[in-house]
Order: sequence, then structure tokens, then C-alpha cells
Amino acid sequence: MDRLVCYDCGETYAAGDAARCACGEPLWFETDAAAFSWPDASEGGGVRLGRDSLWRYESALPAAEPGGLAAAAGGTPLFRAPSIEPPDGPRIHLKVEGTNPTGSFKDRGTAVGMSRLDGPVGTVSHGNMALSVAAHAAAAGREAAILVAEDTPDSRLAMIAQHDPHLFRVRGEYGRLYRDTLGADLGVAFLNSDAPLRVAGQKTVAYEICEAFAPDAPDAIVLPVSSGGQASGVWKALRKLKAAGLLSTLPRIYLAQAARCDPIARAFRRGKSRVESVDGEPTAAVSINNGDPPSGNRALAAARATDGAVASVSEDAMLAERERLAADAGVSVEPSCAVATAAVRDLAAAGEFDAADDVAVILTGSGYKYGPSGVDSRSVREIDRADVPGAVREIAP
Repeated sequence: MDRLVCYDCGETYAAGDAARCACGEPLWFETDAAAFSWPDASEGGGVRLGRDSLWRYESALPAAEPGGLAAAAGGTPLFRAPSIEPPDGPRIHLKVEGTNPTGSFKDRGTAVGMSRLDGPVGTVSHGNMALSVAAHAAAAGREAAILVAEDTPDSRLAMIAQHDPHLFRVRGEYGRLYRDTLGADLGVAFLNSDAPLRVAGQKTVAYEICEAFAPDAPDAIVLPVSSGGQASGVWKALRKLKAAGLLSTLPRIYLAQAARCDPIARAFRRGKSRVESVDGEPTAAVSINNGDPPSGNRALAAARATDGAVASVSEDAMLAERERLAADAGVSVEPSCAVATAAVRDLAAAGEFDAADDVAVILTGSGYKYGPSGVDSRSVREIDRADVPGAVREIAP
């Protein structure tokens, strides 16, 4: 039977009774670790969409495989990218979450949440999570309430609105909406950033990474962090794999934040066990610009428990890394994702990694949704049709 457990104090709750413990920390689902094993590649026979998605780990999830869009979440590519590896290593393996149905890792949590919940759903988000919930609700024929900040750009609103949710631009202190909707009797189930069902779905990215390396494991997993929900899911998955005997040691978890808004990194640097809220500055890493992360303490604990770290990345380094990923690895990501590979570069320079290390980097969202509004004129050559042969020959060796 599913139950919810507090990672910090160990208090247990029945599923659905709460999202946060009485101690104030977030809860996550606990399932039987002893019953988990890597799925048989031949399981089920024939072609089943869910077998190449997160639903291959259905036995470890608090929901059953659905049909439709939710069945397509997960199963994202993982490949080594030597062209962006720093001198003397480590080996970098990119987990490209932008290939999920709506272009981000948020589809994992939304898929599991939608499969477990009935009736209308909602979320507090002005980015990837809003788009994911709106799309999955549309696919399931469900009503969706999407609460966005009043300064959300029209371009983002247009992306979300195409799925016809109930879209609310909220005036006032947007940061408090998470708590306003947490457990409130509104007739709508809110799948916010670190809801237990969302964390349960998002942990599957770590299952996919570790299964790809099995019977070995990567030395480290690096990912951006905002609310702390994704970091929590990765930590939960690694703990389960260790308990099931599928990992001998846990990969180190490294989290990356933009230096202009880095409350978790700040707590790590200061040796604190609790994250204090900060007033973040504007940053291109909009998706992780979270000065008061609801699962910040749990994310911090994940890094510490696995001998990892939390890094801050400068704005210049982040934007340069985004360009490097596109030009050298062929992967377009949001600035919020680029902090992860930029952090690998900084950590390697600081001696955290060496040439023998395998580091899996989770690129959480696609840059094709949030690309620049214009193109640098220097990158485009205007030519006549008659000049095409000569211009093309110029690039040949």
C-alpha cells in the first residue's frame, strides 16, 4: 500500500492525507524497494508505448500506466558529448529531457499525477510546468487551472493558452501562491513543483540514467535546481536502487544554480542544513529563479548525503555554455539548463572530477521554446541564388 514519508523526521502518512509533514518538510511516496528490479526488455511482448517511457518502471510508481499523452513521457535520450568535455575530463553524458512531449522534464511528474488524480487539475507556474499541465489536461479531457505571475510574457502565455486551460494572471505576491494552493479545498488538485506525485514521476529520470549504465553507475549526476523537486526525485530514485541492491554506491548529486538567485548553493557554502530565502536578481535562468525553494532543504540534504555539492554559476558562464551546447553538441537548451554543464566545467577545474569519471548531466528543458527573439545579423549572410554554389563550396575542406 502506498504511503507518504518525511525524508527528515521519518513521519508516515497515508497517501492523499498530506503533501507536507507536520515538521514542515515535504513528503514523498515510499514503495517496496525489495520488489524492484530492472524491467525485462521482453516484458509484455509486442510494441507498447509505455515500455519505452517512464512507465517501464510502473512497479515503482504510485500510479498505473495510462493511455494517451501521459504514456509518452520519459524514455529520453542519453549520449556522451566529447565535444563539450573540458580538458582532462570528465566524460560528460547528456540526458536530453527536451524530447518529452511538451519539451521538459515536467512531463514526468505531470504524467504520474494525472494518472493518479481525478477531476480538474492545476498548477502554479509560468513556464514548463504550466505548459505541461495544460497539455496533459487537454489530452485527458480534463479542466486545468493555471496560475501565472502578472509579469509573465505574452509569448509564454500564448504557448500555454493553445491548450485551452483556465489561465489566470495573478496580481500580488506570486511566490505565496504555492502555499495558498497547498492542501487547500479548492475542488482542483494542484500538481505544484514538489507535490509527492510529481516527485514520484520525476525520479524516473535517474532510473533511466542508472539503467543505461547498469551494472555499473555514473560517478555523478548533475542537474539544475529550483524548487528542489527534481533533485528530490533523483535522490529518492538512487536510494531505492541502493536498497534494491542495484547500486553498490550512490552516484554523487551535484546541483547547479544561477549565481543571481542561489539560496541552496548559499546554504551549502555556509555549511547550513536549512535554506534561507533570498531576494534574487533578474537572471536569464528564469525557470530556476526561485528565491524561496519549497524543497530546498531536501535538495541540500541530497547533495550532502551523496558527497556532492551545490554550485553557483555566473550569468556570463551560463550564457556561454548555452551557446557551446548548441554549437558543439547540437543541443538547444534554456539558460536554466546550461547552468548544469557550466557547473561541471567549474567543478572539474576545482578538482571534483577527473578524466576517469562518468558524469550524467540532466538538461531539463528545450531551448527551442524559449529561444532568442531575433537573430544576430552577423550570423546570417544574404546572397543571391546565383551565388549559392560558390558560397557552399567555401565551407568545404
